[in-house]
Amino acid sequence: MSRKRNESRVAVLGIVLAVWGCSKEPAPTPPPPVREAPAAVQAAGPGASRSLGELPVVEGGSVAKVFAQKLARPTFLGETTAVHVKLPPPINRGLAGSLVRVVGEPSMPTVLFHSDTLARLGVIPASPGPDFFTLFARLPDSEVDRRGENERRLASGEFGAPTRETVLFNGRHPAARYEGLPMDPNAFARGALVPQTSCPQVPASTEAWWERTLMIRDPAVVLDPARTWDPCTGAGTKGGVWTFAHLMREMAQGSGVSPEAFVLEWLSLWLNDFQSNGDTVPARRKMYDEVIAPWAAASGALSSLEFNASTNRWEVVLRKPLDLDIAPFRLLGIINRIDLGGGTEYGGRSSNPGELRFIFGLTRPSPWGGGTEATCNLKPFTTIFEYGVPGEGCRAVTQWARQWVGLGMYPTFNEAYRSRLQRMTESVVRHGRAPGKGNQSALNQLRTNEVALAFPWELREFHLADEHPGTSKDTPSNGLLRVHTLALTPNDATHDFRTDPDVDFFVRTQVKNGVEQPVSIPSHCTARFTVPSSVNDRFFLGANAQVAPPTHWEAASAVATNATEVCARKEFSSNTCNGCHFKDTGTNDFTGVDNLAFTHVSPTSGIPARESRFLTGGGNGSMYVVPDAQFGAQVASWPFADLLRRHQRLQELAHCATCGWFIDLDAGYLKRMEALAGSVPLDVPPGAPGPTFTVGPILDVGVVRQLLELRPGLRLRSRDLPLDFLEPPAARVH
Repeated sequence: MSRKRNESRVAVLGIVLAVWGCSKEPAPTPPPPVREAPAAVQAAGPGASRSLGELPVVEGGSVAKVFAQKLARPTFLGETTAVHVKLPPPINRGLAGSLVRVVGEPSMPTVLFHSDTLARLGVIPASPGPDFFTLFARLPDSEVDRRGENERRLASGEFGAPTRETVLFNGRHPAARYEGLPMDPNAFARGALVPQTSCPQVPASTEAWWERTLMIRDPAVVLDPARTWDPCTGAGTKGGVWTFAHLMREMAQGSGVSPEAFVLEWLSLWLNDFQSNGDTVPARRKMYDEVIAPWAAASGALSSLEFNASTNRWEVVLRKPLDLDIAPFRLLGIINRIDLGGGTEYGGRSSNPGELRFIFGLTRPSPWGGGTEATCNLKPFTTIFEYGVPGEGCRAVTQWARQWVGLGMYPTFNEAYRSRLQRMTESVVRHGRAPGKGNQSALNQLRTNEVALAFPWELREFHLADEHPGTSKDTPSNGLLRVHTLALTPNDATHDFRTDPDVDFFVRTQVKNGVEQPVSIPSHCTARFTVPSSVNDRFFLGANAQVAPPTHWEAASAVATNATEVCARKEFSSNTCNGCHFKDTGTNDFTGVDNLAFTHVSPTSGIPARESRFLTGGGNGSMYVVPDAQFGAQVASWPFADLLRRHQRLQELAHCATCGWFIDLDAGYLKRMEALAGSVPLDVPPGAPGPTFTVGPILDVGVVRQLLELRPGLRLRSRDLPLDFLEPPAARVH
């Protein structure tokens, strides 16, 4: 039995002895202060900021992974352009040398043909090289002209002082500097290979751009008297459009209960143990003392926490509903995560505008709604509403990006800025914006990160969906918020973060097999993988995540001299909640002077809320370099400057994303491929469900010709996608 299980059972036993037959649980022993941590954790060394100017400079053409080439005549499907993509070597080594590659979901596959082979067949005029594969699109001339006009406007300084230098990111890590290349309309019209890189010039990254378009934390917004309400001072408008109350009211529509009951049922999920995917998560009944009881008192409601012997559960009894308008959750920031846009899987034929997020910090005001900042009693507890921005397709993405860039053009956070931001947020959070999701809410997930209720820090995740861990699929469902396993994160109750054999096996086989080759630490280290609900027939994904410990995840048998294993460990761990919120990102400063610990936006620093150096890099023009969590700086150090990465991505999508129309194929095409070639070269990420057909390479040029001839007979609808839609996303969920 793990330490976490032992501690939780002892704690539960103590609670039962103390409160059996009572109506209210006595306040348990308070957790250690926020800045304290076990000695072994405190020993972890922080990172250091370094100048981005130290990165090497590379030639722009060398980073191009996508080329567009106009065809002499359209295909039978009306496609006008060959799109050449530099694919990494297949994860399935048996597919090496295949003249056809299939990526994405089998139900909506992306089929690509080896560019050199197509050139030999005379299908395309030229190939960019042996590592490239080709698919076809309809690219209107107007789209090429629009890209050229945008480049001209950027160079003129219309959107701010431009810079020619772009930082090349390897996943989330700054790796080099280069100059983007223009999309030459004349060369494209002649059938030349035109590289698709970032804009040749973009507005220079500044903290002002970050604040207005990416991480909006300014007091003029988060304390806007017309749109927010401050539980500490009582200033503002109750139920304003950026309040906790408004978001919950919109989310609760269609749930079958009132918004007040909807919120109470969510908070009550902390009052009893729960289980998901084999992980039993101990209750944190201090939720009643810290949140529910004081909120009820401020609402003028008598409350009690009572044990129901018939259900064997702790329940809150309220004499009147909570007053949702005076919720103790204070807005810390409105976050644009357009960088999370794209398909759910690498190669999937979809494109979406990413997420819109609201971060709230818990308070316990004294007096409630009539005090000052000094009496606010800020708690180490954040609640994050994470909405999927409605819309699909390249144009939906670019239009959303342009709205954010438009916000960035305002010189101040004036009423015009705030009105425009309100229109954007309301277009996402209002009931009915996502008809196919639970309660017709666009919510993807709601997450919490806290140590106010117990030690150590704990993260939880909630969805408006029914989870099916065995199939890794969720079914959107109306009703209440439900607990959900945490994305990409193992169960830390049954898996030790340093010595666990399942973690070691998963990292050194499936994640390692998904590492893109060749590896160069730290300038080239990315991996494609999915985390299954079970590994080695044991439950793997966890229903909560505790931090410090675990501080990160190690591959116990990995060796420091094997760059692929070093990369695999980092890729796995940094995508977990534990690693992302502590050692893998250097978010481990307990002094609170230079950095944050456990959170990337601080709930206890006041307004504006402080950001982690993982986000800022230590300041504009800098990157935050963090020693490898398992092997230390002597083996690898990983740089971060995430707001710069997000800024570049936003500007690219707003100005230089080129949209083409791609014809869908379906599983029927793959069945015809299997019948014709005997196998399908589908390259699925490790951990993903296996296909139902035979997987293998296609090596016969004649088969390639026949597969090309099959396409007109299987025409389906087309989708507008950016030409670089096959680029693996730099960020996944955090």
